[in-house]
Amino acid sequence: MNQDYANQTKLLIDNLKGICARYGLGNDGNEFKIITQSFLYKYLNDKFGHEAKRLDPKLAASENWEKDIAGYSENDYNLLLARMSPGSARLRPEHFISYLFNHQTMADFASLFDDTLRDIATRNNAVFSAHDDSGASILLFDTELSKYISSSSERSSFCRAIINQLSNVSFEHIFSEGFDFFSTIFEYMIKDYNKDSGQYAEYYTPHAVAKIMAQVLVDDGVSNVTCYDPSAGSGTLLMNLAHAIGPDKCSIYSQDISQKSSGLLRLNLILNDLAHSINHVIQGDTILKPAHINDKFDYIVSNPPFKLDFSDYQPELSASKNTERFFAGIPKIPKAKKDSMAIYLLFIQHIMYSLSENGKAAVVVPTGFLTAQNGIELKIREKLVNEHMLRGVISMPSNIFATTNTNVSILFIDKANTKGDIMLVDASNLGSTTKEGKNKKTVLSTAEENTIIEVFKQHSAIDDFSAVVSYEKIASKNFSLSAGQYFEIKILHTVITPEAFTQKMDGYITELSEYFDRSAQLETELRQRLKEIRYD
Repeated sequence: MNQDYANQTKLLIDNLKGICARYGLGNDGNEFKIITQSFLYKYLNDKFGHEAKRLDPKLAASENWEKDIAGYSENDYNLLLARMSPGSARLRPEHFISYLFNHQTMADFASLFDDTLRDIATRNNAVFSAHDDSGASILLFDTELSKYISSSSERSSFCRAIINQLSNVSFEHIFSEGFDFFSTIFEYMIKDYNKDSGQYAEYYTPHAVAKIMAQVLVDDGVSNVTCYDPSAGSGTLLMNLAHAIGPDKCSIYSQDISQKSSGLLRLNLILNDLAHSINHVIQGDTILKPAHINDKFDYIVSNPPFKLDFSDYQPELSASKNTERFFAGIPKIPKAKKDSMAIYLLFIQHIMYSLSENGKAAVVVPTGFLTAQNGIELKIREKLVNEHMLRGVISMPSNIFATTNTNVSILFIDKANTKGDIMLVDASNLGSTTKEGKNKKTVLSTAEENTIIEVFKQHSAIDDFSAVVSYEKIASKNFSLSAGQYFEIKILHTVITPEAFTQKMDGYITELSEYFDRSAQLETELRQRLKEIRYD
């Protein structure tokens, strides 16, 4: 990763946040929309220029390519657009940042700014629009970004400040960077906006968890596959999975109830050359209204919410149409603490239902799921084992998520499981503790991450770390998936001569006799003291 480009890009993000703060939007609920959409506008603008220069060497040699391209005939311009890669937005010369920069003296510049983003979104609707669960399009940009400034008299100056900031930096050189670069930039951009307690998977999944899930799932030579996350959040798991497969070898499907997360996921797809999958991004309730219910997927990754109050639609889930999907049952509505309803159990069942014939999945679950003695948890484990769908489990260290104290494990499902036996790994003792804000967080080193991945993929049994277990063995232990229950108990012993044994026993007898004598002496002294107290 080129650190200079990374620093320049991060500085732009910081400067955009500074503009928001100056206009009273610092830490405002709409600040993240302004930051992410301004950044996206800049990215698409510069990528268009990058693509245009690649297709027309004259533009690459030009000192002012925006001016030169504006001189194209309509036919030549349309031919250029037709040759561009699918992930590039189709822009007109009046959409360029340079055009807005040169027209910022307009009295109502805010309207020009808003109209520009609206026109870009409308013209590129076919590729860059996500959808809600009713099928309605969610456009690339908010229609009136300037309206987040409450004072109408300040809107134009606010938009000018953004355009001036976007004009000061070039993304020209970042398009040759790869996943590591853009994942770092994305994480930096959303770090202040992805930590509130949203309903589904808004929390940013730690890099170590995402990497382990993707690397364990994906074998060499994978192509033309579908990848799905029913609680996608901002897309961390899907991006790692797509990176392991290759962006040009997979299509991404997702659903998440959060509008914010769905918007961030779309940005993530654009940054990672996965714009061809944006049409499969659905904002909606996966459990109640699964948008991809008729699809079966080759790979599924998910870090679902563990607990959530869904009592308002729990009765509806019991309908006959859900009998096959929720084979193990639906959590009952508790009399108290409705927000503790274990919705993750529905996500696991939904994932099992959504796998293709040879599909594979990796799901983050609370570690307590592995050993629950009854209920829905046990029924799910029974099905995974009895139908030979279980690939294995990795139990992660405590506080691997800084935002929750719940111990987590990664459940791996493989409907074809050609490996045969089950792989159980206990990585709970790995990692080092750091602070993230007020919370403790356990961080795995790269070497530790790679060890976990290799041990799991190679089916290596290591004392007190991993076990390779048969389906029959799992069934005999009430389908427990806790690695520790299958570790071999070793009794250490030393061979000694009869003389040495006698000597050790004599020593023990002598030592015990001394303890008995001392005990008798203390008892006598104590009794005497009690008599003295009684008659004082």
